[in-house]
Amino acid sequence: MKNLVLGAVFVFLTAVGYGQEKNKKMSFEVNGKCAMCKERIEEAALAVKGVKYALWDIPSHQLSLIIDERKTNSMEIKTAIVGVGHDTKELKATEEDYQSVHPCCKYREDNTDDGQHH
Repeated sequence: MKNLVLGAVFVFLTAVGYGQEKNKKMSFEVNGKCAMCKERIEEAALAVKGVKYALWDIPSHQLSLIIDERKTNSMEIKTAIVGVGHDTKELKATEEDYQSVHPCCKYREDNTDDGQHH
């Protein structure tokens, strides 16, 4: 009986452990305009514990990530990104955070791609 209970507990813990992937790919849109925005967005994402890879594409505004979903989630990453002044669809940067970005990075007034200029 003792072995049966231990076996059941082991199976349950194994199933729970495999229920969450260690590495998960995800992407979402982040507003920005140029290479300075790219650097700021990627650094903010990579500063979140559990983010292993971050690449923001200037023309598409897509942030591609590889994360350890046991350590972080998309909302934690989006919170870090709005903290450096960049909007996502779900979260908006405060006016103070938005005003802290370089003047050429002001995407709310003109969300065109300035990637070739910086």
